Amino acid sequence: MKVEAMKFSEYPFIVPTEKRLINKLESLVQDLRECGSVRTANLAVKHWNKYMEELSTELSIIMVKYTLDTTNKRYREAQERVDELTPIISKYTNDYMRILAKAKYRKELEKLYGKYLFKMYDNSLKAFDPIIMKDLEEENKLTSKYDQVMGGAMIDFRGEKLNLSQLGKYMSDVDRETRKEAAMAMDKWLGEHENEIADIYSQLVKVRNGMAKKLGFKNFVDLGYIRMGRTDYNAKMVKKYRAQIAESVVPLAQKLYKQQMKSIGVKDPQYYDYNLKFLSGNAKPAGDEKYLVGVAKDMYSHLSSESKEFFDFMTKYELMDLSARAGKAPGGYCTNFPLYQSPFIFSNFNGTQGDVDVLTHEGGHAFQAYLCFGIKIPEYREATMESCEIHSMSMEFFAWPYYEKFFKEDANKARYAHLVDAIEFLPYGISVDEFQHWVYEHPEASHEERCKVWKEIESRYTPHKVYDECPTLNKGTYWMRQGHIFSTPFYYIDYTLAQVVAFQFLVEDRKDHAKAWKKYFKLCKCGGKYPFVELLEKNHLHNPFEDGTIEKVMSKLTKILKEFDTSKF
Repeated sequence: MKVEAMKFSEYPFIVPTEKRLINKLESLVQDLRECGSVRTANLAVKHWNKYMEELSTELSIIMVKYTLDTTNKRYREAQERVDELTPIISKYTNDYMRILAKAKYRKELEKLYGKYLFKMYDNSLKAFDPIIMKDLEEENKLTSKYDQVMGGAMIDFRGEKLNLSQLGKYMSDVDRETRKEAAMAMDKWLGEHENEIADIYSQLVKVRNGMAKKLGFKNFVDLGYIRMGRTDYNAKMVKKYRAQIAESVVPLAQKLYKQQMKSIGVKDPQYYDYNLKFLSGNAKPAGDEKYLVGVAKDMYSHLSSESKEFFDFMTKYELMDLSARAGKAPGGYCTNFPLYQSPFIFSNFNGTQGDVDVLTHEGGHAFQAYLCFGIKIPEYREATMESCEIHSMSMEFFAWPYYEKFFKEDANKARYAHLVDAIEFLPYGISVDEFQHWVYEHPEASHEERCKVWKEIESRYTPHKVYDECPTLNKGTYWMRQGHIFSTPFYYIDYTLAQVVAFQFLVEDRKDHAKAWKKYFKLCKCGGKYPFVELLEKNHLHNPFEDGTIEKVMSKLTKILKEFDTSKF
């Protein structure tokens, strides 16, 4: 039953107690265990789902409050409690899934809920056993510790103390000395915290590898894929996909980088020079947060009646926190509160083009969540990670016709930069993925060995990067800034897979907007009813794993790039 909507600021802040949590979950699991028919099991499942909606809403509120202010003692202690409770929730969720998966009336349940749900259960059951509960708790604490280090960054820069997000805009400044100074300030901070961050990661790798061994896996790679919910592709397919990117995208990206340096007049570029796309300066939003939200409201109003209703809901109920400030965790995300059927968008606006990307990218996530709250089976509301990113990245391209309002005279400059950035992201994305595979295949490696491997991977996929003036990054530490590596292992190739699919929506939208939007809307409404590859088949989208897909997509994008007169930028 949906609770009446209210503003985020009015949400109750409830921290579950261990005793209350265990008593409730134990009771729900026992009720299901005693069921002898599909009818009674169906009722027990409904009771379970109702409580889990309440619980996940409480946990989401804690997480959001904490990331909004990592320095707040109350929120930090609440998040620490969540880190301790999560393994307990996993244990009972595992019990719940096992009872259903092994029920004598499973076939009847499959007819009621769909076979894919039980395929997900079978997969998840491989990833948990009570013997790893302490390890899961330790993993949660370590990832929260990383967030605290990154979120607590206060960097001295020209008389100000800035966090990482606030410093970011200076790293794309039109003045090269400003870019250099900002990059060196960040590098200095990273150097001061390198050992601390490296130690956090070493402990994470040790804990994750230990869990994998306890569960009977050779190493964490297979367990990592299972935890990501991947049921229809594996590491071998991903390796072949990376090879496609290396062959069809890396050469194009390097060509684009060379053109960029020529256009801004830099002969011996450092890594920070690539943050500046044009000598006239990067495209900048035409206004502040209030202005951009207003433009987004107009955009969502025009796209469809459903998207209008969605964004009106987001603004009315304070479901966005967008601007950077001290103590706020870096990055951006979308989460949701099932009890209130409300998504939430978190970001760090800093006056760059990325501010618009957030309103569209995270807006795509939120729109899909909003559309799917009505799906009765909770597991079918949210798609797999790579499928979720299709919703967000495609929405970025559906925003192109509204760039005249978002950027005014910089509209075409912003479109070109957006497309180029998306293409150039693919080699970096597969770098992160290949690095993680190596790390978990060599869990005993030292920090220095990891950094050496990162540098070698960079030399193959992003050879343009030079860190001569940033000694910490020059050691091969850039990966330490990528939060996904710490919090959600193997969640990065997903972005690249989704990007390839989103490119298809860009091409289709330019041909026939109504048709492309209808296709996108249908995709979003599918929620999590299908695994990634099957979802693509259902929606007539090309599979990135198939040989030739990347080459075909890049060919179409190259034609679009030629339409831009970059001499006017």
